Amino acid sequence: MYIPELYKNENPQEIEQFLKDNAFAVLINTTNGKYWGTHTPLFLEKKGEKLFFSGHIAKENPQAQSLHNNEEILAIFNGPHTYISSSWYDHENVPTWNYIAVHVYGKIRILNHEETIASLKLLVDKYESKQEKPIRVEDLSERTMRQAKGILAFEIEITEIHAKKKLSQNRDEKNYQNIINKLENSDAISDNQIANEMRKYKKLN
Repeated sequence: MYIPELYKNENPQEIEQFLKDNAFAVLINTTNGKYWGTHTPLFLEKKGEKLFFSGHIAKENPQAQSLHNNEEILAIFNGPHTYISSSWYDHENVPTWNYIAVHVYGKIRILNHEETIASLKLLVDKYESKQEKPIRVEDLSERTMRQAKGILAFEIEITEIHAKKKLSQNRDEKNYQNIINKLENSDAISDNQIANEMRKYKKLN
């Protein structure tokens, strides 16, 4: 991912939190001679000093049939994004797009059946924790759990992270604030989210 110096995010804690909060990724590799992407949630965890993702895709997915141990894979994570009109500036300029995104490279390892169940438990526990009556993998019937045989689970050891935060950092204080005001007055959730990220960025820099 192309990242001008001004838009680089090199804060490890912030990046890790982003990956946890925006865990629905696009998993990309080369399948049958062409680039292939699968949308799937990934679970981030730290083991010692290293970061890992765990997740799964359907075995019927051609990508699953092409994955092999130690293959390099790319996972793309998107955060809030929105259009920025140049009509909001006090001078003539071009419109642009503000957004937050992270690209993660890593080496994949295919999990065995026991590891697959443990991986499913981590993912389910994460999202069920917010439910009124959370389910647990260990409480599901044998019949329901047979469906686990239809997925390919994996672990990705993260080797490289490219994090970008494009939030109009190239604008002066007056225009920066005016962009925030316009976004905050919008009815679009993504506009409000970017406005909030811009305010947080300004407080930290």
